[in-house]
Formats: sequence, C-alpha cells, structure tokens
Amino acid sequence: MGQIVKQVSATTTKYYWYPGERKEWLRALLALGTGFGVFALLWLVTRDLLVAVVAGTSVAAAVTGSNFGRRDARALDGFPKLGDKAARRAAVGHTGRAAWRALAHGCGGAGAAVLIMNLPDRGLLADWILPVVPAVVGALGHQAGMLHVRLGVTVSTVGPAKRLLESP
Repeated sequence: MGQIVKQVSATTTKYYWYPGERKEWLRALLALGTGFGVFALLWLVTRDLLVAVVAGTSVAAAVTGSNFGRRDARALDGFPKLGDKAARRAAVGHTGRAAWRALAHGCGGAGAAVLIMNLPDRGLLADWILPVVPAVVGALGHQAGMLHVRLGVTVSTVGPAKRLLESP
C-alpha cells in the first residue's frame, strides 16, 4: 500500500492511500510506454496495423512479465517456513498477491489476443497464431524475470558446496 503525505498547514497533515507502491506503478507505466512506443514506431515505418499491434503488445507483455517475475521471485525468497500460525498467514498473503499478479497478467494476455483478433486482417496467421504471441512472450518474460533474480543469489562456498567448486 502506498501513501502520499501532504502538509496542509502547520498542524494539519493529509494522508492519501493508494494500492501498490509508487515504483510498481512506474514500472507499469514503463511497460505501457514501451509497448505504445514500439507500436507507434512500427506503425509509422510499416503502416501495417497487425505487425504494429502484435509487436507493441508483445513488448508490453514482456516488460510486464519480467516485472511480475522479479516480484514473484523476491516473494519466494522471503517465503516463510510453515511452522507456526503466523507463518502460514504470511504465506497466504504472499499467495494472494501472486494470484492477483497472475490474474492481471492473464487478463492482459487475453486482452491482447482479443485486440489482435478484432483487427481487419484475416488468415491462419492473423486469426490463430499471432493472438497467442503476446501471452507467450509475457510468460517468457516472467520466467526471465524470475531467472534474473535467481541468478543474483550467491552460492555458499563452505561445506559441500566448497567441494563441488574445487572438483575438476
């Protein structure tokens, strides 16, 4: 949950709450902006609406998927051991937020597919293959985001891990 604090007077402060954090909203705007930028550039260059829409929605889905993947990986790293009641409650909270991200990502992929399906182009490629491309690219972006976070994890160099690193 984000919060904006405005000092109205010396004795009065107003608090405005909004869902999510500011950096997450900026990342969402970045995804939409890059998708729209790719769409506009390709439409100006090729004047082919189908190619521009597929590329624009795919880029937006890739950036969004990467952001969601990084958030999911960070949530998995902080996932508590399920030994006590408070840890189970925290796990439900993590799972709920991941479900909302999955719902948003799925609706984005479905929306992109509907948008591409309603374009005037017809044929096997335009009707059956290209509507799936943004969802697939978004899913690959999600995996890339998770992999990016996981590759940043350091490895222990003591005990059994040290023997593995020293073996030829």
